[in-house]
Amino acid sequence: MRVRNPRTGEYDFEFQECKPETIRNTARKLSANQIAWYHSGIANRIAVIQEWKLVLISMKEVLVGALAADTGRTWETTAEVDWVIDSIDKWCAVARKFYDQHNEWIPYPLITVLSPWNFPLALSMMDTLPALLSGAAVMVKPSEVTPRHVMVLKETIDLVPGLHEVLCITPGTVETGALMADKSDLICFTGSIASARKVLLAASKKMIPVLFDLGAKDPAVVLSSADLEMAATTIVKGSTTNAGQSCLSFERIYVHASVHDALVDLLISKANELKFIDTHLLKGEIGPIIFEKQVLTINTHLEDAIALGATLVTGSKQCEEINGGFYCRPTVLVNVTQNMLVMREETFGPIMPVMAFDQTDELIEMVNDSEYALGAAVFAGSDEEALQVARRINAGAVSINEAALNAILHASDSVSFNWSGVGGLRIGPENFSRFLKKKNIHLLKNSYSH
Repeated sequence: MRVRNPRTGEYDFEFQECKPETIRNTARKLSANQIAWYHSGIANRIAVIQEWKLVLISMKEVLVGALAADTGRTWETTAEVDWVIDSIDKWCAVARKFYDQHNEWIPYPLITVLSPWNFPLALSMMDTLPALLSGAAVMVKPSEVTPRHVMVLKETIDLVPGLHEVLCITPGTVETGALMADKSDLICFTGSIASARKVLLAASKKMIPVLFDLGAKDPAVVLSSADLEMAATTIVKGSTTNAGQSCLSFERIYVHASVHDALVDLLISKANELKFIDTHLLKGEIGPIIFEKQVLTINTHLEDAIALGATLVTGSKQCEEINGGFYCRPTVLVNVTQNMLVMREETFGPIMPVMAFDQTDELIEMVNDSEYALGAAVFAGSDEEALQVARRINAGAVSINEAALNAILHASDSVSFNWSGVGGLRIGPENFSRFLKKKNIHLLKNSYSH
């Protein structure tokens, strides 16, 4: 398979997709090896994963380089690798504590992880690490859009004795993922709602349980008492990190009418300071749109908003092609309404649509008027005022005066509400148990005596 470079538009990489029989043989091998992996005990599994961490650290520079080539971005790539390395210690601690308190739980033998292209390493390891520590064997199907880093990752796995016997990472098409999923006992899927429906339909035929991490349309709420400088800085960062290609991005901004204009001015100023990473990977902040098909979605949302009366106060009306790559300027829209695509569907670009509100009840109605409910943020002058609003927002995780604290802190057993998914995805004991089944053994004493 030939792979497009998001910065140049050239197809400069290729990989060989696994044949169906290879996948079937791999699934059988992993399932057979899983028994010994589970019975080796949590201490051994932690030791193996810790050894893998050391290998990842030693090959960090190479891994960052391959991941940067996959995504075309800079500082987010280093942060992504660091996040994975850091999460190993946190998941190991969770697993050790869990097994110190429970011995009646057993893992799903073979787990398939279907991961996306926007944070290709982190979003695959988010499920893979706890699944391995639970005692399961794991097959990972990364996106065919971003497969370069997989070759490096495979090399790190081969350097850890025994790890390749219970972990296989193979890029491929939808058909590859479907075959992997068909041979598994549990599926972890991260992606779009449309794709999730197909996965769920296929899994239902064999009664395979599925954990979903799907789309989002996270709102940022700015109350009249908020520190506007801080709020604007955080919102711009939260909307443009990875060029907005994150399920945790702010995609809707609701501002109290009394501070609407002041905040918009700040958003414009801060957005205009950001530059494209178009000529050099180490210069600029806004990387390319990774997946070419996403360009159409962003352009459609912008066109729809402007046609329905929105005003573009900074940015551009559509993505720009520069040296073969597609880029979207940080864009601020005002005079938007709830019926616009940019306020209802996942855009996955650095777009900041801003709406004013007067009353809290009006605000809550608009914020909760969405099929998505992953995260949100509230900016206010006091914790008490922010919490009063946060408690009424329908979302799995709400940050106060910050963006995506659940991801930053690795500390929340957050879950996805509505169509944003099923099952938790962050560090924590409640979410570790989703890879396990509780086994009960009942013995009636003296059952064989008269």
